[in-house]
Amino acid sequence: MATIRSFKALRPLPELAEKIASVPYDVVNTEEARELAEGNDLSFLHIVRPDIDLPYTLDTYSDAVYEKAAENFKRLKESGSLVEEEDPSLYIYRLEMDGREQLGIAGCCLVDEYDDNTIKKHEFTRKAKEDDRVRHMLTLRAHAGPVLLTYRRTESLALQLRKESSGTPLFDFTAADGVRHTLWRCEHPERIQDAFLDVPALYIADGHHRAAGASRVKAEIIKQGAASSGAEEFNSFLTVIFPSDQLSIFAYNKYVRDLGGKTPRELIEALEPDFYVSRADGGNPEAKGIIHMYLEGSWYRLNIKDPRFDPADPVSALDLSHFEKRLLEPILGIEDQRSSQRIDFEGGIGSPEKLAERVDREGGAAFTFYPVSVEELMQVSDAGMVMPPKSTWFAPKLRSGLLIHEF
Repeated sequence: MATIRSFKALRPLPELAEKIASVPYDVVNTEEARELAEGNDLSFLHIVRPDIDLPYTLDTYSDAVYEKAAENFKRLKESGSLVEEEDPSLYIYRLEMDGREQLGIAGCCLVDEYDDNTIKKHEFTRKAKEDDRVRHMLTLRAHAGPVLLTYRRTESLALQLRKESSGTPLFDFTAADGVRHTLWRCEHPERIQDAFLDVPALYIADGHHRAAGASRVKAEIIKQGAASSGAEEFNSFLTVIFPSDQLSIFAYNKYVRDLGGKTPRELIEALEPDFYVSRADGGNPEAKGIIHMYLEGSWYRLNIKDPRFDPADPVSALDLSHFEKRLLEPILGIEDQRSSQRIDFEGGIGSPEKLAERVDREGGAAFTFYPVSVEELMQVSDAGMVMPPKSTWFAPKLRSGLLIHEF
């Protein structure tokens, strides 16, 4: 059984929400973040990407970066642009993109439920990124960006979400990327919590490093001597939770810098034992079991021959696993995607076109995939397994800075 906890949110004044809210820290690099925040001192990018306010040559993990985050956070609070709610509550968060709607709950989940796997994972984390989130959280004493969670829909919870989103919203704006963000403060959070008792498990969709970081933060605070009854704010972390039938996953596609010493013709010949290779009109595979490849100015369709898998191993059924085991490792010689400098990743809408441009410019090859389904993700999580690296790109993205959880 999963738990959702009310909290006293630190949030923008409603008239400043659009200026403060920012994209998540991990979907933009320093230069992109700097451009997005240009001319906007209120942008939350100054807190989640404080490197934009420091010299270009500075290491993004240096002490100065975290100190700058704390300085900018303090400035935004002292200016009165951010205010703390008087009473704990939950929030309803609606996202709208291209005519599709997601209606979820913003609140806090328990670190203990992350640790005991009531909140289930589907990917490994990297220590450097975990360390970064731990330092950021401890320096701010806050969770500045939510973890995106999902669950299998229940009608009782869906009914409460509709009721709580029928009044006047706290925030309602459309961001520059065309995504509409609407938040309501729950009038009856206890009814949401009661309905939540029907949810047996939660699944991390996006934000594994933030969740793992929150677990380490709790352990570090207790190690430093803090007493813990379970009620302290460091026992929970900020989340937004949507039903699985409303989430949209886009493919996380791959760019390989070289062909492993092969010519394009040799690469295609090496593919033929495991794939039916034919020309394709573009970079978006039309169904599961098909991978597209961009090579020397042309798109190719790679239909997987005999897409066999172990029914007890849901990971083995993924196209990404077939790609890894039949192409990436044996043909291109890349055995560890997490550490190899020969492979890059590009997720989201428009990524096939971006990758094709990169191949035209730099050489190598691009590979694009039919998106993994949310049900496949949950099956992998239920089995206690992990997906191949960079398997999912969720869109639309939540905004950082609309709700902040201090501890």
